[in-house]
Amino acid sequence: MVHRIASVIGLPPENAEAYERLHANVWPGVLARLRASKITNYSIYRHGDVLFSYMEYTGEDLEADLAAIAADSATKEWWAVCEPLQRPLNDRVEGEWWKTIPEVFHLD
Repeated sequence: MVHRIASVIGLPPENAEAYERLHANVWPGVLARLRASKITNYSIYRHGDVLFSYMEYTGEDLEADLAAIAADSATKEWWAVCEPLQRPLNDRVEGEWWKTIPEVFHLD
């Protein structure tokens, strides 16, 4: 079964160029950890000052695989570079950085 995950976060206009430059060349260790955690079809889109992310999870234990991503040293370094560029939304759930948004429609 595929678990689809969509989320949003703010991106101040003055940070857009730096953020897009970083994501044009994502660090190999970060990509390897995502793949090892069974994340596929991962995309980030920008609309003005909002980023929209979509990914699919194809594993059996989402919580454990997300924890492995969060514990990964390359990912921690990547987040330390990317997070200062982002602005989390005020209405996100406590503990979230990117606000998870519900799926309203899906055509298989």
